[in-house]
Amino acid sequence: MYPPKEAAPLEWSTGLCGCCEDCSNCCVTCFCPCITFGKIAEIVDRGSTSCATSAFLYGLVMYLTGCGCLFSCSYRSKMRAQYSLRESPCSDCCVHFCCEHLALCQEYRELKRRGFNMDIGWQANMERQAATLPPQMHGGMSR
Repeated sequence: MYPPKEAAPLEWSTGLCGCCEDCSNCCVTCFCPCITFGKIAEIVDRGSTSCATSAFLYGLVMYLTGCGCLFSCSYRSKMRAQYSLRESPCSDCCVHFCCEHLALCQEYRELKRRGFNMDIGWQANMERQAATLPPQMHGGMSR
């Protein structure tokens, strides 16, 4: 018996250099990457860590080491695992080390294209999603 084949990893919905697809996020990430990282981390962590906490930790790592990628590359790995995305164009740590701002913008766009409103956080996204689901019909009285 052979082990079951795993599904092939999916491609990212936008390329690493697709920053112009969301110019406002590109500008925010360029001048204050901790904001973009915080929003990504809250969604990837499914609300267990707030945007503010993640942004603060990213800023702290950036301030102490000058290398925020030490923290952010692990979230790219988590995100890839959650959505079965291909590790491309190279390893997650390499992408974040060489192209930190581009990687953050790509991750932000990916989550946005998957239906998340990045400005309202995890909890509000879940409430919004629940509100759009049709009501469940129970098999109560029938004729």
